[in-house]
Amino acid sequence: MTAVVNAPSPLTATPRTAPFGRLLGAELRWVLRRPRTLVMLGLFALIPVLISIGVAVAGSTGRGPGLITAVAGNGLVLPVAAMTLSLALLLPLAVSMAAADAIAGESAHGTLRGLLLSPVSRLRLVVMKAFGVLVVATLATLVVAVVGVVAGLVVVGGAEGQLVTLSGTAVGLGEALLRVGLVAVWVVGQLAAVGAVALAVSAFTEHPLVVLAAVLGGLIVFGVLAAIPALEWLQPWLLTSGWAAGADALRDPLPLDGMIDSSLRALCYVAVGMGLTTYRMLRRDA
Repeated sequence: MTAVVNAPSPLTATPRTAPFGRLLGAELRWVLRRPRTLVMLGLFALIPVLISIGVAVAGSTGRGPGLITAVAGNGLVLPVAAMTLSLALLLPLAVSMAAADAIAGESAHGTLRGLLLSPVSRLRLVVMKAFGVLVVATLATLVVAVVGVVAGLVVVGGAEGQLVTLSGTAVGLGEALLRVGLVAVWVVGQLAAVGAVALAVSAFTEHPLVVLAAVLGGLIVFGVLAAIPALEWLQPWLLTSGWAAGADALRDPLPLDGMIDSSLRALCYVAVGMGLTTYRMLRRDA
């Protein structure tokens, strides 16, 4: 008698999970191919250019916020000033838009169901979406920083290739670029906190505009609360209360207390936001 071996049917075989690197690559391509992302990066490139042109036209007699005034004749201040000013609203707006499209936008277009039914674990899906948001935050910050350095040196001009700090001392080009890089990394950390919170909101709604309204509205409320002296005890809990620490990179010696405190606060927001996102996605019906 011949033994019959039943081969597993292709329909009943266990589906293979795609390599994690391929998933991240697919998310990266999806993020970078969106016209909205490319237009947004182009607009961020204009920010330091417009600031440099305004400073060059106004000259040393121009008046404005402290950082803007310090840019005159001191071009390497420009990238720090541009990143600090953009962190107030524009950079969080870009990150919130990316987070809104990542989950709520997919749900609104009906494509999230396919992702939930695919042979990809929910935890990997959360990591993949968080990676896309982090890429947007990093690219936006790098565009402002790099264009700021180039525009500062070309349009505004530097003090013989040096950075004159707010303390009155001068540091070389290499150290100045390291300080700009430090501020860029710090800004990405703050945006990661905003992105984590935005992803959490995005996981609980199907409307991207709700994400934008909730996150930006929350940041505005945080700013108002931080400006009330009677509520000073709240400041250690507010994400935006340490967002002026980027200007500390322009002081000599370099104080790191403000950046470290705000980074630890941002890390707490990242933990809470990603925890809520994971909780919702693990229990979400396909």
